[in-house]
Amino acid sequence: MDKLRGRAETLKIAHLLDIEPHTLTFLQGLPVDDVRRFRAQTVATLFDRAPDMLDRIAAATKLVPSGVAAAISQKALGPRLAAAVAGRLDPARAADIIEKLPVSFTAESCAHLDPRRIEGIVGRLDENLVVRIAVALAERGDHLTMGRFVGHLSDAALRRILPQIDDATVLRTGYVIDAPERLGHIIDLLGEERLASIIASAPASGLWPEALAVAGMVPGSRRARIASLTAAQPRDHLDTLVLTVADQDLWESLLPLVALLSEEERRTVAELPSLRDTAVLAGVVRAVAATTLWAEFLPLVDALPADSRKTVADTAGTLPTPDLDALAREVDKRNLWDLVMPLVELMDDDAKTRIFTLPAFQDQPET
Repeated sequence: MDKLRGRAETLKIAHLLDIEPHTLTFLQGLPVDDVRRFRAQTVATLFDRAPDMLDRIAAATKLVPSGVAAAISQKALGPRLAAAVAGRLDPARAADIIEKLPVSFTAESCAHLDPRRIEGIVGRLDENLVVRIAVALAERGDHLTMGRFVGHLSDAALRRILPQIDDATVLRTGYVIDAPERLGHIIDLLGEERLASIIASAPASGLWPEALAVAGMVPGSRRARIASLTAAQPRDHLDTLVLTVADQDLWESLLPLVALLSEEERRTVAELPSLRDTAVLAGVVRAVAATTLWAEFLPLVDALPADSRKTVADTAGTLPTPDLDALAREVDKRNLWDLVMPLVELMDDDAKTRIFTLPAFQDQPET
C-alpha cells in the first residue's frame, strides 16, 4: 500500500502548490508517513502565514450583510482570494456567505480553501447546496478537492451525491480521500451492485491502481467483499489487473487481497494467462521476497498450473541467500511448510542444497 499511498500524497501536495505532480516524484521514494507530515507542514506554511491583508478583508466582511460580502467575493476577489478570506472567517459566517454565491464559483473556490477549515464550514451548509457543490466538483473533474470534502459529508448528502457521479469519479475520489477511515462506511452506502459496477469500471478507465489503493484502505470484511467482486470480473479484465500490477510493481497491494479469496476464487486467478508469463511470475517472486509477503503468495502458488509452479520454484531457488533465509524463517514462523515443500521438490539439486544449508536451518535447536 505504501507505494500507492505515496503517490496519492504526492498528488495532494502538487495540488496544494499548484504545480505538476511529476515535479515531486522524488517524494514517492520516501516513507509515506514522512510525506504525509510534509503535506501537513505545507498546509500550515501556506495558510498560517497569510498576509495581514486577508485578516483585514475578513474583518471588513463582518460589517456588511452576507449577500453584499458574497457579491464582493465574486466580483472583486475571485475564487482564490475569496477562499483565502473564507479560511480566516468564523465557519458560520463563511457558510452564510457561501450560501449566497453561485455554485460554480464556490466549486472553483473550494480547491483553494484551507483543508483544516472544511469540516467546520461544510457542517453548516444546507444539504441541497452541499450536493450541488459536490456534483459541480465532479463535473469539473476536481477529484482532489472532492477527496478533501467527502470524509466530512453526512450520510444523507452522500446518498444523494453518489448516484449522480460516475464510477470512475468514485474511484479517483476514494484514492485521494483525506479521511480513509470513512471509506468502509461509504462502501456500505454504495451497496453491492454499485460497488461491483465501480470495480468493473477500473480496467476501461485505467484505474486498477486507484482501485487497489481504495481496497487497501478499507477494513475487514469489506476488503474481502472487494476482493471477491474483483475475482468475479471477466478473465480479460483480471489479466489487465495482473499486467498493471506487474508493470508498476504493485504486488504488495494485490497479494493481500488474493489471500482473502476462497480456494475456488484463487484458482480462477491462478489460471489467468498473465500468470503463465515467466517474466511476470519471476517478477512477483522477487517482489514477494522484497516485501516478505510469502504467507499471502504461497496459497496462490499452490493453485497455479504445474509449469507456473516450476517457474516460481526456479526463480525462488536463485534468490540471494538473505532472501531465501527470510523465506525459510517466515515459513517456519507461520507453519507453511506444506505449501513450500512441493516447491522445493521442483528445484534443481543446487537450489535444494542452498535451501537446506540456510542459516535458518542451522539455527534450529537440537532435539
